Amino acid sequence: MRRALALALLILPTTAPAQTPPQCGPRADVLATLAARYGEARQALGLAANSAVVELLANPETGSWTIIATLPSGISCLIASGEAYQALAEALIPGHDA
Repeated sequence: MRRALALALLILPTTAPAQTPPQCGPRADVLATLAARYGEARQALGLAANSAVVELLANPETGSWTIIATLPSGISCLIASGEAYQALAEALIPGHDA
């Protein structure tokens, strides 16, 4: 939680409405902050139904990870973050859909 707050403080304007704003900012700024603060780099990505690019960034050495979604406008929003990241390469079970 502290990590998400720190990220939000770096990428959000200094004036905030009474309601908690989403933790969003220009994609380049979000990626630079995650790289500088946590050593995280992109590990996986996918395209969501709303045309947002969803990316998993992680630092395999420390285990920290963050999921962001980037809208076609170029604005990225923090979806989730945590620790204990592990890269997996699991094979599909024959006869089962993913």
